[in-house]
Amino acid sequence: MNIVEVNNLTKIYDSHSPRGGVVALDRVSLQIQTGEIFGLLGPNGAGKTTLFKLLLGLLTPSSGEVQLCGHAVAEPLSRLKVGYLPENPRFPGYHAGTTLLALTGRLHGVSQLEIKARIPLLLQLVDMEKWADTKIRKYSKGMVQRIGLAQCLMADPELLLLDEPTDGIDPVGKVEFRQIFLRLKSEGRTVVLNSHLLSEVELAADRVGILNRGRLVKIDSVEALTSKRSQFEIEADLGDELIDIASEMGTKLFLSAQKLVVELRHEEDINFVIDQLRAKRIRIRSVKPLRVSLEQSFFETITEVPQGLA
Repeated sequence: MNIVEVNNLTKIYDSHSPRGGVVALDRVSLQIQTGEIFGLLGPNGAGKTTLFKLLLGLLTPSSGEVQLCGHAVAEPLSRLKVGYLPENPRFPGYHAGTTLLALTGRLHGVSQLEIKARIPLLLQLVDMEKWADTKIRKYSKGMVQRIGLAQCLMADPELLLLDEPTDGIDPVGKVEFRQIFLRLKSEGRTVVLNSHLLSEVELAADRVGILNRGRLVKIDSVEALTSKRSQFEIEADLGDELIDIASEMGTKLFLSAQKLVVELRHEEDINFVIDQLRAKRIRIRSVKPLRVSLEQSFFETITEVPQGLA
């Protein structure tokens, strides 16, 4: 079941301009499944935040359709079970953590009894118990992010839209947030992450969509995007031996006295490389396939997009 349905979504800012306006999103179609962690990636200006605002009904699309939780975004019911953390959230400084969560609960129609029960659990989840009664104006950037995540969860949402959720969070906090995302997934909730921290997305997400210049240029599983290529790292006592790779077989990427990295046209050709080393009586310590990072896959994707798509 898809909890998010986006079909041919286009958003043009200032569409009545003589110059034709700015195309923020161009015919984007996207389905996000219930219970997955989905990463939304793209360079600055790619349209990520615009997409979030369209999902929440904060902007009106120029064309196309959007559904959340089985309802068109024009219907308030579409947001009843949605939690949202914007980039750079701003909460009233006179509120403390507890009063902000209580207010959030009331705005969502949560009963007073449930609000009272949920507040300590959420504060514990985001490690904000010590600052529960501290005014938000005294919070650090990371503390605001933590209480912001807690308010997202106050209404027991089925879908969370998180825009740069770990911005300002220290390394330990990033690990804690990742564990929270995985816990939410295990509970059957859906988490959509808009983040510039590709390493964090790689560790948490099931699938990612890559936006560039308003178009969804790729969507795939993290595993597929970071799957091993025919690249191998060989640790061996190479010394000053000259190691050649036939051009029709592949190429030599790196060579030192202790390491050789090759990229081959066919994975099975690694056997010929190993045979060559053995013929030279070189002691091989290890042979391992290399994986591509999500960051590398992302960079290659956005640089492959033809200029005509702009």
